[in-house]
Amino acid sequence: MPLVNMKKASKAANKSSSKGFTVRVITMDAELQFENIEMKAYGQELFELVCRTIGLRETWFFGLQHQDSKGYIAWLKFDKRVLDQDVSKESPVTFTFLAKFYPEDVANELIQEITQHLFFLQVKQSILNMDIYCPPEASVLLASYAVQAKYGDYDETTYEPGRLASEDLLPQRVIDQYQMTPEMWEERIKTWYADQKGTPRSEAEMEYLKISQDLEMYGVNYFKIANKKNTDLWLGVSAVGLNIYEGENRLSPKITFPWSEIKNVSFKDKKFVIKAIDKKAPDFTFYAPKIRINKLILELCVGNHELFMRRRRADSMEIQQMKAQALEEKRRKQGERLRYAKEKKLKEEALREKEELERRLAQMQDDIRQAQESLMRSEETAELLAEKARIAEEEASLLTQKASEAEAENNRIRISVMKTEDEKEMMKMQVNDAAMVITRLLDDSEQRKREADMLRHELHQARIAEKIAKDKLVELTRGPDRAYSIHNLTSDLSSRLTLLGADPGLNESCTEASCELLVNTDMAQLSLELEHEKVEYTEKSRHLQEHLRELKSEIEVLKKEDAEYSLDHLYQASRMFGQNKYSTLRTASSNTTRSRVNMFEDL
Repeated sequence: MPLVNMKKASKAANKSSSKGFTVRVITMDAELQFENIEMKAYGQELFELVCRTIGLRETWFFGLQHQDSKGYIAWLKFDKRVLDQDVSKESPVTFTFLAKFYPEDVANELIQEITQHLFFLQVKQSILNMDIYCPPEASVLLASYAVQAKYGDYDETTYEPGRLASEDLLPQRVIDQYQMTPEMWEERIKTWYADQKGTPRSEAEMEYLKISQDLEMYGVNYFKIANKKNTDLWLGVSAVGLNIYEGENRLSPKITFPWSEIKNVSFKDKKFVIKAIDKKAPDFTFYAPKIRINKLILELCVGNHELFMRRRRADSMEIQQMKAQALEEKRRKQGERLRYAKEKKLKEEALREKEELERRLAQMQDDIRQAQESLMRSEETAELLAEKARIAEEEASLLTQKASEAEAENNRIRISVMKTEDEKEMMKMQVNDAAMVITRLLDDSEQRKREADMLRHELHQARIAEKIAKDKLVELTRGPDRAYSIHNLTSDLSSRLTLLGADPGLNESCTEASCELLVNTDMAQLSLELEHEKVEYTEKSRHLQEHLRELKSEIEVLKKEDAEYSLDHLYQASRMFGQNKYSTLRTASSNTTRSRVNMFEDL
């Protein structure tokens, strides 16, 4: 956690004092340290110093929590000096900066992003610590929003398996109830996480809070109390009033006192009294185990009631200004997101075009290579055919010469055949043999001639193919029907890459030239989105409910029946009867004040 040293700021505010004390303040996402705080500094001064440091203006929700000398939780009082209160005397004096009061509606009341972020971190930690009960299927949905807020959009190409399994995203109570490995939980969270794509961090945190505020234990401070019969009960102090719970059932209040019906709250020793606006109604009385608990209850009652009345008055100028600034900031960020999305789309299209150009270039290079190989094969074939034709001609000429010699020999044999009869017969036989040899030699000579003619024809065809291959090579490199040559294609590719941002000056000028148009278009689109916000939210809620039911039925088969907590049984029973947080509160607060008092005393 970052450490902020406020030594110089403290010295500037402490010129009249040579001594001071050190304060360490722990927030949900940072640790602040302030040195040389004036010894006579009041709680309000320290609180304002912390708020200025973190840039918080909605200060009315928060306070500085600490442990007193007896180990009880206490809040720093703003109207008293810091060191005059029951705080630790060790250096540094440690406080925790937490939300002390909760809004009724987070979407309408939380204005600054820093306020939303601090509430998100605190509520998330309360759910993980099981201080707030959350059903399993809702835990998975909330975990997906927490992951979206932390890591941004889901990207399948860069996502590392096992990343979510090592994160603290689900309450241990939920993990213990199911026969599921961390990888199985990760797969289900990842499915929801992928659905949140395009949701910025602030919106993901706000969606987390919108879902969380519907949980029964959200925003309720619980205290153990007893009635006149000494029955152990729970008192819940919330933004809308006081709730009374039975035994271990801190989900569904048995009795509710709205702030609008309470006139006064006070305590004496361990006795706490609530007076109703209705003068005929009896006082509501309960007993706390310690006086200091009654003090804390009173402090929370006064603060929550003040905010309850403040919400029902017109906004002050400060609040109106903060809301206007927040709305303007939201519009600006939405405009930036739209502009970024368009630029990203243009970049992706340009990259696709670049890949297409590179593919075409590679294809042309491959065509040229194949044409060159075809030309080389044609030249080799032509040379081979020419060699075969030459050999065939030589063989034909040799056979013709042999035929001539055989014919001369045949004539000589005819002249000498008449010498003797025996010689005549013998010569007849030789003549016949010679005639056969002559015939065979003539046939061979004719066949060699035909082969020579065929080889000459094939040589002619090979030369024609060679000419075609050369023409194709010329067509690929210099032909007029091509869009451009390899050099021109490479230059075109370079120019397109320059438009993607290789030339900083060109990129900057394009952005500035299109800025005003983008803002006007985005503002019109933003107005349209705001008009349809309610319809979209309804559709989204229906979509979420369907997914929650699907997830619940999917993991129900892996549930360990013997691992359920009492709160799980109570939650399932209330849902079985169609009850939720708001219907229970309406039912509990519908009785008259007198009947509530009687009901409380009879518990």
